[in-house]
Amino acid sequence: MSIMPKIDGGRMRSLLLGSLVLNLLFVGVTGAVALRYSNPVPLATVARIDRNVASRLDRIAASLPPDDAKIMREQLRRDASKVAAAQADMRLAQDDVRNSLRSEPFNADAMRSAMATSRAAHDSFDLVLQNTIGAAAARMSVVGRSKLADWRGDRETAQTARQ
Repeated sequence: MSIMPKIDGGRMRSLLLGSLVLNLLFVGVTGAVALRYSNPVPLATVARIDRNVASRLDRIAASLPPDDAKIMREQLRRDASKVAAAQADMRLAQDDVRNSLRSEPFNADAMRSAMATSRAAHDSFDLVLQNTIGAAAARMSVVGRSKLADWRGDRETAQTARQ
């Protein structure tokens, strides 16, 4: 007596076909996932990750009418050393926060002090950027100032383009 029940030929072919389809699906999904995570990051994605202040301000200038873009770029060149110094101060203050968090023994008061210094450096950096943009805007046309007011950052622009 056999333990296996008898299965007719049509049912056996259906099971074989179903098994084959599931195996092919599994191999396809596994291959797609492996391919997706084995390739390097696409350059288009890397190009969008630009945290350089000068290039961000240049993108703002590029969105303005030509004469106003020229005014913005001239102001940026004039204030480049102020912007760079404020940005360097902010980065150093951020490094101080990181170092205070890594220190052994940990000193919470030193961390809070470093965070306060970092906050002040960030505020100073924002003020320098705002003064630079404000000085340029004072010499721009109405159209240029309007474009400047309507300018959206890269994230908002990308979100709007996808919708």
